[in-house]
Amino acid sequence: MPKLAAFPKLYMDELCIHGTMTLREWIEKAALLDIDGLEMYTGLLDLKDPAKWSETKKIADDNDLLLPMMCASPDFTHPDPAFRQQQVDHEKFCIDMTAALGGQYCRVLSGQRRPEVSREQGINYTVECIQACLPHAKAAGVTLILENHYKDNYWQFPEFAQYTDVFCDLVSRLNDPNFGVNYDPSNTILAGEDPLVLLELVKTRVVTMHASDRYLADGTIEDLRKEEDSVGYAKRLRHGEIGKGMNDYDAIFSTLRGVGFNGWISIEDGVDGFDQLERSVAFLRTKISQHWA
Repeated sequence: MPKLAAFPKLYMDELCIHGTMTLREWIEKAALLDIDGLEMYTGLLDLKDPAKWSETKKIADDNDLLLPMMCASPDFTHPDPAFRQQQVDHEKFCIDMTAALGGQYCRVLSGQRRPEVSREQGINYTVECIQACLPHAKAAGVTLILENHYKDNYWQFPEFAQYTDVFCDLVSRLNDPNFGVNYDPSNTILAGEDPLVLLELVKTRVVTMHASDRYLADGTIEDLRKEEDSVGYAKRLRHGEIGKGMNDYDAIFSTLRGVGFNGWISIEDGVDGFDQLERSVAFLRTKISQHWA
């Protein structure tokens, strides 16, 4: 049966920029949830110093939580080779962090969809960079997971591999036992595409999943497109309570169960309060029990 993790979506600025919440505080608060673990993020201030990694793992252990997943945001589509090498080196650092925390999965991305980088250039850059990271991941016992992503919280441009055709092309060029897919249905909706169509194409490569539910506070997907090329998320975009947005979790879980998926599902939710996160956990527990009973 899949296990549930939570991601601190509701406390990102507090944990990553302002430092007004410690990682210990987040872990102890999250331990109140009916979850099995936590997804970490490489931008967490308390993880910048490798000397603190063992302490973080102990805090999680003391609260009966695993730290299976690392959310990293490498930017491999920059035209400057030196910049890409820096990103590869940082991804290796993130892999080491994942392993030190007892994790098995570290995210990779393609990078930002820069106007000056062509489709083929972006794919080649990304494949080259991920392949450069794979031996390091294997040595650490970590699987790299490519997410069909929308946009990192602090990026200017959206994800290069946001759209299904580019994402699937990338996945098809990376056949390695230490590589898989982190499936996020909400991000497909933001691409104006069907998350079930994407899932059908990559279902046998999915090893982890992000659970969320998105909606637009106002306007349309076309309106969102006009606001994408700015730092961070467009203001009209919302993370909603899981089960009340645009995703069909019965169809998603039925498909994943059908291919024997038994991995981690990490919850990206709670931006409207911790109680919202609690309700999303309860919804997912119910659905998992229904489909994997």
